[in-house]
Amino acid sequence: MAQLTFTPADHARITDAIRAAEAGTTGEIYAVFARSSDAYVFVPATVALGLSLLAALVAVLLAPLAGFAISALALVLSQVAATALLLVLFAAVPRLRLAFVPQSIAEERAHRTALAQFFAHNLHSTKGRTGILIFVSEAEHYAEVLADAGIAAKVPQEAWDTIVARLIEAAKADRLAEGYIAAITAAGAILTEHFPGDHRNPNEIPDRLVEI
Repeated sequence: MAQLTFTPADHARITDAIRAAEAGTTGEIYAVFARSSDAYVFVPATVALGLSLLAALVAVLLAPLAGFAISALALVLSQVAATALLLVLFAAVPRLRLAFVPQSIAEERAHRTALAQFFAHNLHSTKGRTGILIFVSEAEHYAEVLADAGIAAKVPQEAWDTIVARLIEAAKADRLAEGYIAAITAAGAILTEHFPGDHRNPNEIPDRLVEI
């Protein structure tokens, strides 16, 4: 999948969608898109060391069968060279790191980033605790809707799960801007049903998509 991008027009459309969705509710909607939720710096060293050790073990076991011997110095130098080459490869292709990250760790890092964004943008401090975050992390292929306490008390998680599933499908089809707009519209309908707006409906959170 090609790297997902947003044009200025996409940002404008998403902003308009948030404003329209919030028009009938006291709830607040915020959208965040992350390229990656972690640098996964532990991956290159761990994988490079593991693979070089494995290759050395295979070489030691197969060398006698092939009728030749490997000196200790040659073994050590080959391990160092292999490790260095792998580290260069991981540095040149950062996305390759994700192939070696367990899915559970990737999802945990993405969820942690979503939580950090939720609090960083003060979604927890809205009047009535009715803020929601629509979050996507591209590298981890992860999406989440985080709802504050006031919403979570009334709206079941299944409602957000449906929105998240459609958002992920839109990302896979390289239609993420449309996916955000659909998610925002659906979230706005849910918020309007449970938290209808009135003439005292201040806009507490900026209406925009943030890219990090």
